[in-house]
Amino acid sequence: MAKQTEKEKEESLEELFTKLESVIQEMEAEDISLEDSFRLYHKGMDALKKCSERIDEVEKKMLILDEEGGTHEF
Repeated sequence: MAKQTEKEKEESLEELFTKLESVIQEMEAEDISLEDSFRLYHKGMDALKKCSERIDEVEKKMLILDEEGGTHEF
């Protein structure tokens, strides 16, 4: 089995958003314990941080080519 590169191991934005939705649904349960709430909170914050980093990466890659072949930010 070939080793996965670091990029291949990264979750997509869609996967991260799905994870966040799942965390929110679990936190909204009426019978959730305080310990589980803290665990889910940290899980959600980690996913949110990854989302923010991924969005920053995408924004940096969004460039527009001008008429002379140069690039500038979108």
